[in-house]
Amino acid sequence: MKKVIHTDKAPAALGPYSQAIEVNGVLYVSGQIPFVPETMTLVSDCVKAQTRQSLENVKAILEEAGYSMQDVVKAGVFIKNMDDFAAINEVYAEYLGDVKPARACVEVARLPKDVKVEIEVVAVK
Repeated sequence: MKKVIHTDKAPAALGPYSQAIEVNGVLYVSGQIPFVPETMTLVSDCVKAQTRQSLENVKAILEEAGYSMQDVVKAGVFIKNMDDFAAINEVYAEYLGDVKPARACVEVARLPKDVKVEIEVVAVK
């Protein structure tokens, strides 16, 4: 049975999707953009600040469902400019601990609300 996960500590969905869905001990967290949950506004134009906010949003959803960043087994990172790869990685590495999850990182033509980064994860208990 699937369970919908929602928290006010992460931005509300911008479309017809859930922040996360849990099925059989696996949590699928939708892509998180760098919006401040309380104001639904972009945190900053800085790619590092955007990466940090996106990861804070992911973390809030994980915690709401009883998971942690250490439970993440797969991540998808979507970025507007591959030139930001090193800066994004610097912040990303701070959040994922010693055992890094599998990951894809792709440059995309455009992201919702024209942000610079969006991050989705899959976590397993």
